[in-house]
Amino acid sequence: MPQPLKIAIAGALGRMGRQMAESVAADPRLELVARFHRPGSTGEGLVERDEALALADVVVDFTTPAASAELATACAARGGPALVIGSTGFDVAELEAIAEAAKKIAIVRSGSYSLGLNLLTGLVEQAARALGPDDCDIEIFEAHHRFKVDAPSGTALMLGEAVARGRGVRPDDVAKRARDGVTGPRSAGEIGFAVLRGGSIVGEHSVSFLSDGERLTLSHVAGDRSMFARGAVAAALWVAGRPPGEYGMRDVLGFATT
Repeated sequence: MPQPLKIAIAGALGRMGRQMAESVAADPRLELVARFHRPGSTGEGLVERDEALALADVVVDFTTPAASAELATACAARGGPALVIGSTGFDVAELEAIAEAAKKIAIVRSGSYSLGLNLLTGLVEQAARALGPDDCDIEIFEAHHRFKVDAPSGTALMLGEAVARGRGVRPDDVAKRARDGVTGPRSAGEIGFAVLRGGSIVGEHSVSFLSDGERLTLSHVAGDRSMFARGAVAAALWVAGRPPGEYGMRDVLGFATT
């Protein structure tokens, strides 16, 4: 019988950190070897980051963009462990730091670890390829709980990237993230984003393709955070032993070339 994969969890006291600990502990393929949080955090069986990195095959990280970028740099400096990153809202410098770290270690980074949402992404890309800017307009809507600090969500941006891939354009060239005042008519090929924040919504996403006389909407609703943990577990099992590089859930699910 193969040895369980050794997992450390960053951001252990956060919502997803606690959910990940439960999911890892319940999976016989995995062994939870360490949990760590911010420097100086104590209690609840926490260890310091360097101790956790020395014990683990893979670190699962749902923290903040700055903390994730710093963690990637630390893992790369040691030559491991591999990393699964679920933080969202990165700036350019943080993404560059992760890309640099991925030259030395394997990293899976995704705006969402929901298997259903990643399948939705594939469907959205196919629909965008079939329905060009002269055929229809595209709007992306997302809703989350009141505590989410970034907008649009990483998943909404991931869906926007899928639309852009389908249409063969750069996301930043066509994204319209806000409308206010007299905006004028909609530009052809524009990808619109709308955001709702409130209550305890775990996550809702939809992509609407709107043409004259009809509308196609592809959507996903998250029921609880355990689905994100299941996807992160799948990513951890997949990334262990992979060559250095930055991967996504499309790689994990095997449809990165579609």
